[in-house]
Amino acid sequence: MRDFIRPLMVRFSPLFVLTYLILKTSTISAESIIESHGFALYGDLKYPSDFSHFDYVNPDAPKGGHIRLMGFGTFDTLNPYTLRGISPINTPGQYMYGFSEETDTLLSGTDGTTRSGDEPQSAYGLIAESIRYPANLSWCIFKIRESARFQDGHSIDAEDVLFSWQTLINKGHPQFRQNLNGIKDVVVLDKRAVKVLFKDENAGSDLLRFGELPILPKHYWQDKDFTKTTLKPPVISGPYKIKALSPGKFITFERNINYWGKDLPVNKGRYNFDTIQFDYYRDQTIAFEAFKSGEFDAFYEYTAKNWAAGYNFPALKSKNVIKEEIPHQIPAGTQGLFFNTRKPLFQSAEVRQAIALLFDFEWTNKNIFHDAYTRNSSYYPNSIYDSSRSKPDAKELELLEPYRNQLPESLFSTPFSHNHLLTASASPKSSSGRASSGRKSSGRGSIRARQKQALNLFKSAGWQLKNGMLYDANSQTHFKFEILIRQAGLKRVIEPFIENLRKTGVNASVRLVEANQYKVRLDNFDFDMTTFVLAQGLSPSHEQREYFHSSTREIKGSRNYAGVNHSAVDHLTESIVKAKNRQQLITATKALDRVLLWNHYIIPNWHLNYHRIAYWDKFSKPDQQPPYKLGFENWWIK
Repeated sequence: MRDFIRPLMVRFSPLFVLTYLILKTSTISAESIIESHGFALYGDLKYPSDFSHFDYVNPDAPKGGHIRLMGFGTFDTLNPYTLRGISPINTPGQYMYGFSEETDTLLSGTDGTTRSGDEPQSAYGLIAESIRYPANLSWCIFKIRESARFQDGHSIDAEDVLFSWQTLINKGHPQFRQNLNGIKDVVVLDKRAVKVLFKDENAGSDLLRFGELPILPKHYWQDKDFTKTTLKPPVISGPYKIKALSPGKFITFERNINYWGKDLPVNKGRYNFDTIQFDYYRDQTIAFEAFKSGEFDAFYEYTAKNWAAGYNFPALKSKNVIKEEIPHQIPAGTQGLFFNTRKPLFQSAEVRQAIALLFDFEWTNKNIFHDAYTRNSSYYPNSIYDSSRSKPDAKELELLEPYRNQLPESLFSTPFSHNHLLTASASPKSSSGRASSGRKSSGRGSIRARQKQALNLFKSAGWQLKNGMLYDANSQTHFKFEILIRQAGLKRVIEPFIENLRKTGVNASVRLVEANQYKVRLDNFDFDMTTFVLAQGLSPSHEQREYFHSSTREIKGSRNYAGVNHSAVDHLTESIVKAKNRQQLITATKALDRVLLWNHYIIPNWHLNYHRIAYWDKFSKPDQQPPYKLGFENWWIK
């Protein structure tokens, strides 16, 4: 019968196909189908189906007012979904404020600018009114709200969803192909329903990734080249529309008073400002001076020294400007100096470790950061996934044991620490795994013990010190590399590190480039070492594949900046994606953390557990602060 039906489905009308799919779906008992207003990857949704608004908003917040905020760098396109160009939301730090040129998604809660403020990996209906899926999560039907509209008044329908999926995986940024890798097919059932078929069962994370799909207007894009940059505002469906812009100078967003979703529970009390203008600066020092003189209304501080000593201007003393530290529980990102292991110079883990030893965080924190920061000893700092707090447990060992011969022996018996240094004999190929206890820097700039340890590691990797210079023992080439940065303020952090490298025979230099050149070079992996922050959430998922899986190593535009290529990492990233419960997720992520740490792909940086923000006294904000985001889009004008 099955072999007979297949040719009929090809030969006959779409109505026949639709009827077949409906009949096939109906064979599953009604009791096994779940219908919901949202989806939680682990556990239950916090908010019931009849919730009216999130706890961390003021549902009666007044609308109105004009505000100005700081943008950093520049932009040259208004399409945020392609590899080419830099759009406003992709400029450094702009996502923090929650206003962008992005279009609405099917679900709200797990994507960047609409991330939930008080739940991990939970999403509620936005364009999708509801979802239906079987207990084994092999497929999901998204029902589209009848009221959903693009800003030009055109209804959002199932064809737009199908078009968006096809366009983004074929023509969009490579991250869409990675994030949507678990989607087998998307089928239009009727004008307001699409059925998403997953490659595997229990595909909860794939359901959420599809829910994050930005829904593009087919009627607008179907006769245009989606891959090209554009400065003509595309048709979108979000709460704001672009009012005016000047590339490199400013962009102004105007609240769409006819926004179709303004009264939905996920939007109630949010997006309260009538207009938001981002003025773009290429230097944070100049931007801060502009803030002090009232050129814009809020300043999110990234520099510890400035936070400690720079806020003594008259407006602060008169309390016209408020300086505030807002605690949060956001897992810190994977922040560090990334080695590009595609470069022959950095293919040895011993070499990478040797260089890492020469970064004196204690001195940097004391003399540059005013002791404001905590050193990262994990790829997931400030979270339950930090593996450096304990040895691997039995469940982790089950995941790690098959790769024992490819990993340092100390990984299996010792928590990672910057002050617990492997000897040359404890490389991934070693069976002895001997370790020596390293010394924590005094913070006074003397790291002789670390330099000695680094030289031992260099020697083991085939480098020798001669006349104060480090040379390859075979080719006699000098050890030399460049650190690529886009923020001038980082020079004062990197230059002491470079001096420590110089004293150990390594010739390192720093190169400052503009934002667009920085993006192009990172997209093409054209760097030796660079600084970056990989965002980490409350529940790691598909993004770990893009960050660390070997399949992304050569994909231009991927965020596998270190060029990680390790079978254990591949297995563990897949274990994260396929985790069936929270405990499995914790186990797999901690195991991955250990493998990444002991292979020294980055020199970990530092983190804070609070927001540093100053703002002119013109704002009010909700009584309850969301623990997992700043929530600036929930503020309003007094």
